Amino acid sequence: MNLNLKRPIACVDLETTGINITQDRIIEISIIKIYPDGTQEIKTRYINPQMPIPAEATAVHGISDSDVANEPTFKELANGIKQFLENCDLCGFNSNRFDFPILTEEFLRVGMEVNFRDKHLVDVQQIFFKKEPRNLTAAYKFYCEKELQNAHSAEADALATFEILLAQLDRYTDLQNDVESLGNFSKGEDFMDYSRRVKIVQGKPVFNFGKYKDKAVSEVLQKEPQYYDWIMKGDFALDTKNVISKLFHETMLKKV
Repeated sequence: MNLNLKRPIACVDLETTGINITQDRIIEISIIKIYPDGTQEIKTRYINPQMPIPAEATAVHGISDSDVANEPTFKELANGIKQFLENCDLCGFNSNRFDFPILTEEFLRVGMEVNFRDKHLVDVQQIFFKKEPRNLTAAYKFYCEKELQNAHSAEADALATFEILLAQLDRYTDLQNDVESLGNFSKGEDFMDYSRRVKIVQGKPVFNFGKYKDKAVSEVLQKEPQYYDWIMKGDFALDTKNVISKLFHETMLKKV
């Protein structure tokens, strides 16, 4: 089955120095861009993270410090990556919780604004978990009846992810062949930031962490504006800080 596309969709997979969104860095990125006519364009490359790659991370993806020593930094590649993703919806495996948040952090870290929230984000893992709860290798075997070769190679994983999405559309006739519908189906709970620190409850932003968990952000910031300062100085994702900063300024304007 071909995916019904109104605009291109980009399947993204990242290999990183670890799984901490605020501290770890991308060391390999692969983007499979699929156009409405079915043609594909692939961009894959190593990135110098400007930090040592832990041995436990190398044990997973096989990428060592020497592999990326002479590669460009994310800052050098950022503009090209952003342009390649322009006007694309996005697809990935566990991407809503990991790939897109850490990619956003990399962009913000080099001073480049990106907004993936105006795109449809199709998380193949969430469709998989909701339909046949398991991991990428198991999903590939289940849906495509193939063994995944070169698992944890960004390009192999991104290609497998797109194959799984097509197989899911073939298998589940109740899934609409439409990127917006697939994005909504795979989204899960509604959060304002990728780190899931601020969620939407009955139309209101609510803290999803700490002593004010489940409390409305505007109410907390009105009563205790110093809590905003604590967040801005804390070890939170830049994307989370941006979201809370906008909410804080909106709250302060209402007080005037």
